[in-house]
Amino acid sequence: MKKTFYSNGKLLLSGEYAILDGALGLAIPTSYGQSLEVVPTSTGILEWTSFDEQDRVWFSAKFDLENLATLSTSDEATSQTLTTLLLEANAQNPLLLTDSDGFSVETHLTFPRTWGLGTSSTLINNLAQWARVDAYQLLWDAFGGSGYDIACAQHHSPITYQLKNGTPDVKEIDFDPVFKDSLLFVHLNQKQSSKKAIAAYREQAFDKETLLRKITNITQKMILALTLADFEVLMEEHEALLSGVLGIPPVKELLFPDYFGMVKSLGAWGGDFVLATGDEMSLDYFKAKGYETMVPYSKMILQ
Repeated sequence: MKKTFYSNGKLLLSGEYAILDGALGLAIPTSYGQSLEVVPTSTGILEWTSFDEQDRVWFSAKFDLENLATLSTSDEATSQTLTTLLLEANAQNPLLLTDSDGFSVETHLTFPRTWGLGTSSTLINNLAQWARVDAYQLLWDAFGGSGYDIACAQHHSPITYQLKNGTPDVKEIDFDPVFKDSLLFVHLNQKQSSKKAIAAYREQAFDKETLLRKITNITQKMILALTLADFEVLMEEHEALLSGVLGIPPVKELLFPDYFGMVKSLGAWGGDFVLATGDEMSLDYFKAKGYETMVPYSKMILQ
């Protein structure tokens, strides 16, 4: 009997990097996500096929059901990552692969993998649902990270996320700004490695408690902002704070110094989506700069 699981993608609007150490972050589950389908077979193997948003196969592999050794694969690195997750899930629930003599698994993305909306986090949450294990623990044991992306995978409205003594504190909130039609997500045409970005952040020397307090304060104010102008001030404050810690210029200063609105990095600085404020003229501006992928806030957020 086929089992189907689905998880939402994610975007962190505030709290990047500092959320790892306990700052309050504002995040939204996206209207894009990933599904996982499991069909029992009698093949004696675990056959895995991953499809992109255009229903094209981007990864395939076959694993021995007994020890999860790779029998064949289209990509060795992806196969090793998947094996790590499967072994960890199986360690947390040794009954995972005993339900059948074989399995055929398909994953289907509804967004391009280059977008950075959570190809890994949606997979981990789906895998955790199938294995009946804790998704946060699966993430932390296999990769690390704050876990906000898992929270987005599981929730269907904007959330605040905070690690309190290592435990996720997730709250669904009513974040529906009156100026949402002036918010736009622009893709920077390149993918950024979260793992490398986190490692670089960990190497910096700074007053952690001050940073956490200030970021948390900005997040709280962003949630309550009544005007676009107020929200833009907070975006700029957030950028300036993290720029000082990371030693990296804010993305607007770096790429869009002549832009009439405000631009804020999201997630790992230097790639994936940024959040921009503006109007209908914004589309022409970013297109002229070579950035073709733009998603309005109302289309990106899960309704």
